Amino acid sequence: MIFEMTLEEIADSLDRNESVKLRGFGAFNVRSKRERIGRNPKTGVEAPIKPRRVVTFKPSPVLVAQVNGQSIEGLENAD
Repeated sequence: MIFEMTLEEIADSLDRNESVKLRGFGAFNVRSKRERIGRNPKTGVEAPIKPRRVVTFKPSPVLVAQVNGQSIEGLENAD
């Protein structure tokens, strides 16, 4: 239940265009994308892509080091 509440708070913050930073894990941000023309890769037919907001994630140096099996010593305060 606590985990679901945490995810709900993160989603609410992103909905308000606020960035969310989780120490030692990474940062979530919302970015606006403008309208553009896309192309269906299978048929080659062009189609408009509507403007939208997307969530981006940038992992912290601590998470990247841990995933790559590197020492995280000295990285705890890097993010």
